[in-house]
Amino acid sequence: MSTRIAFLKGHGTENDFVIIPDPENTLDLSPAVAAALCNRRAGIGGDGLLHVVRSAAHPEAREMAAEAEWFMDYRNGDGSIAEMCGNGVRVFARYLQRAGHVTEGEIAIATRGGVKAVHLAKDGDVTVGMGKALLPEGDVTVSVGGHTWPARNVNMGNPHAVAFVDDLADAGDLYAPPPFSPESAYPDGVNVEFVVDRGPRHVALRVHERGSGETRSCGTGACAVAVATARRDGADPAVTGTPVTYTVDVPGGRLVITEHPDGAIEMTGPAVIVAEGELDGDWFETVNP
Repeated sequence: MSTRIAFLKGHGTENDFVIIPDPENTLDLSPAVAAALCNRRAGIGGDGLLHVVRSAAHPEAREMAAEAEWFMDYRNGDGSIAEMCGNGVRVFARYLQRAGHVTEGEIAIATRGGVKAVHLAKDGDVTVGMGKALLPEGDVTVSVGGHTWPARNVNMGNPHAVAFVDDLADAGDLYAPPPFSPESAYPDGVNVEFVVDRGPRHVALRVHERGSGETRSCGTGACAVAVATARRDGADPAVTGTPVTYTVDVPGGRLVITEHPDGAIEMTGPAVIVAEGELDGDWFETVNP
């Protein structure tokens, strides 16, 4: 293959992504290709892959094309498909701005978790409308190294288990997915957040992302943590009629999460493009036989 394929590299609070612009959806990005691109030793390296496609050109997004021109075809670091990635949406929006497809202000981005409203601010931060959290009933626990904690089941378009711990070190190395119970709570696996308090409406987390391992940040996880912490603290905007905002520290930076009385959640944080280049066509062919 003589054709070279463009790529970029970006991150949101150090949750990093390989970006592949492919407006007309002409590339065959199999799970093996996505995993190879995200490989930190043999590929470019990233927690996930952002495949940039026009919604009208992708079978999973065509029904959203009237609302959002662009579809974030997101893949985890192991090549598996995920419904949503909050940090990924911000970086995706930053790429669209860099490429001249959008300007500052309001845009819409299609994802497998639905159409997300995004605001590109002049100061560089990006705010994403993350939708509403679902709080499934039932007790859930997560375990690490012989310790077991109760966890709050929160769904942000993808599943989360939020556990409050005394020390973030209690979560261990987070290389492997923390066991959870009951298995029926998360038939397709789960993102697990371990949380400590830092101050009034201020928490910090570590996260094992399903399909990626421990990452430096997780946007949907930060939202799930904010909602779980608010409920633990007795705060429910739907009841009080007042928005509630939490600062969530992640290993790679800081995110600000606001839940509104109608249940809508907004996440604000940075998004950075750090590099761009071309993939070697012969290499691409070897990982996509």
